[in-house]
Amino acid sequence: MSRRLTAALASAALLTLSATLPAAAQSSSTPTRHSAPAPKLVPVPVSLHVTSGTYQITAKTKIVVPSGTGLRAASYLAGLLRRSTGFPLPIAREGAGIVLDASGGVGQGDEGYRLSVTSDGVLINADTGEGLFRGVQTLRQLLPAKVESHAKQAGPWKVSGVEIEDYPRFAYRGAMLDVARHFFSVKQVKRYIDLAAAYKVNAFHLHLSDDQGWRIAIKSWPRLAKFGGRTAVDGDPGGYYTQADYREIVKYAQKRFITVIPEIDTPSHTNAALASYAKLNCDGKAPKPYTGTDVGFSSLCTGKDITYEFLDDVIRELAKLTPGPYIHIGGDEAHSTKQKDYTKFIGKVQKIVHKYGKSMMGWEEIAGAKISQDSVAAHWNPVTGTQEGTELARNAAKNGVKLIMAPADHAYLDMKYTHKTPLGQDWAAIVEARRAYDWDPAKLITGVGEGDVLGVEAPIWTETMKTLSELEYMAYPRLPGIAEIGWSPASSHSWSGYRSRIAAQGPRWVAGSVSFYRSPQIPF
Repeated sequence: MSRRLTAALASAALLTLSATLPAAAQSSSTPTRHSAPAPKLVPVPVSLHVTSGTYQITAKTKIVVPSGTGLRAASYLAGLLRRSTGFPLPIAREGAGIVLDASGGVGQGDEGYRLSVTSDGVLINADTGEGLFRGVQTLRQLLPAKVESHAKQAGPWKVSGVEIEDYPRFAYRGAMLDVARHFFSVKQVKRYIDLAAAYKVNAFHLHLSDDQGWRIAIKSWPRLAKFGGRTAVDGDPGGYYTQADYREIVKYAQKRFITVIPEIDTPSHTNAALASYAKLNCDGKAPKPYTGTDVGFSSLCTGKDITYEFLDDVIRELAKLTPGPYIHIGGDEAHSTKQKDYTKFIGKVQKIVHKYGKSMMGWEEIAGAKISQDSVAAHWNPVTGTQEGTELARNAAKNGVKLIMAPADHAYLDMKYTHKTPLGQDWAAIVEARRAYDWDPAKLITGVGEGDVLGVEAPIWTETMKTLSELEYMAYPRLPGIAEIGWSPASSHSWSGYRSRIAAQGPRWVAGSVSFYRSPQIPF
């Protein structure tokens, strides 16, 4: 088991223990200490008290970082505030103003923080730089919506008095972007990461290969990207990331305390690879490139040695580029692979992943094979549809394999909001804002409880999406709701409360030029 994964699971265990704290310590509805209305935050924090006093950011305000641990969060905050306020906001080691202090003593894990606002200034305390960064995301929602603007705005920049204590319910809160069906540039991916970071997402799952396109350069197999990367759904332009591009994405995410998880889907969803190299096919003949949307028809030749030599090279190069603990191997919808062959295949691929110091992540079908407890399986099948997925999820939990909950009928951001939504699909469900929010990862499947769940993920598949604006429209307002499910205490979960708080995000999205769906279920 990798040290990073061990730390993640230990953190998850700590958070599970934290959930046993008295309800009063967790409740977001704790009575306020002042008559001012509570700020409408997403995700809702563990504890929030409104206090007297207001702090105003001015041209003289400094961002104070007593130790180097907080410099990443301070630099991020300075960049955010400078563009909209126009103030210099120098970063200093001492003084008053906005203080980001990671000297410790908070005791709420790596992502926990305390935030206090008085008339004298803002103080964010945490045990780590990551905790400070999560606190910064809360601070930005305490400021006027125009703080999200990319151009200078007129003040004043007031922050009302509050005392907040906060930490996540689950260790993993992910967003998945499919760049295989349609390709998105490095700049567009960065924008999607930035929007997710604002809601305390800490994992970015990048779906890099599928039948329609291969999106990452592999030096030992150059045709994968140069030939397999040319295509996309409906014959639209393809594209791929050079290894320098991929490093840039990883580094950008790291600055926001987000772990990138690359996915190479196997043994199915592999037509782009099979078309690139004839020798990967059982008959030695390469199929034509594919630009449709069917699934499950392709398969690597699980009985050929070259298949595992190929995967060894791909995983080796990806592992070297990826500092995070996971390599995602897909494993879903392998309809043209016999179960006996599939089971052997997953076992062999897991050994390759371990060989390069990583843990295997995959869709829940991998739980049908014998996998080790450092693996992670993602539940995606609609609970209201096939029961295969629920049985696989239960099997994973029974065998000590942690689960990421990403049920298609709640968490897939490419599902239509209504039957009239021009984008997206409806094979899993029609998923309006309330349906995306109103579920509990620890109660969705009988036999899968709080301790079995590593976290949640919101995937977006791009068969029908070609532009960044279309991605944003399908992700917002649903992605923040799923992020809240992963972060906030179960006791705080309430649609009536959430719909008011998510409505308050609308002006922020307008200020930040975010395309979003104005759901009639939310009073925007």
